[in-house]
Amino acid sequence: MTVSYDDKKATERRNASVATACVVFVGAMVGMAYAAVPLYQLFCQVTGYGGTTQRVEQLSDVVLDRTINVTFDANASSGLNWDFKAVDKKVTPKIGETVQITYTATNNSSHPVTGEAVFNVTPGEAGAYFNKVQCFCFTKTTLQPGETLEMPVVFFVDPAIVEADETKGIGTITLSYTFYPRNDQEPVAALSVGEDKEQPKL
Repeated sequence: MTVSYDDKKATERRNASVATACVVFVGAMVGMAYAAVPLYQLFCQVTGYGGTTQRVEQLSDVVLDRTINVTFDANASSGLNWDFKAVDKKVTPKIGETVQITYTATNNSSHPVTGEAVFNVTPGEAGAYFNKVQCFCFTKTTLQPGETLEMPVVFFVDPAIVEADETKGIGTITLSYTFYPRNDQEPVAALSVGEDKEQPKL
């Protein structure tokens, strides 16, 4: 069967369109990977998801004679060769009591690596009552080869948690952090290398 000149041109145009669409798609995916942590931070700040808007400067002046379990989870993404863990697995403070716990991160790679942590609080209804006075989330942290860094978290659970119908029965809250590789010159999905070490903000 003979293919006409017009048919060949139409096929070439279709192939060019498909190729262009593929390039745009790949570029968009790289851009989304690079922006993943900043976009998550912006989303949390705008919506209050995960308790981000409950970052406070002062402690609770009310402490209830009732305790609540708080457990801690730690994860490092597959692109980050770090040993990241919660030193304190569980605490049982009084509601309203200020507590400090510690996470540690160790760089197992042979070069400096920069990471940045995002977090979430479960159950989700508890996020609005989990107040962080000090944390390391959304802070770029660079570890040298073999270096271990201690990262404190200071928090309290707002006594108002016992008043709302959807939260008054909550007995356990879990705070979970996940570290991702981070470098301003590369996608978040890539392994990052940094020169200057940044300590978590106090």
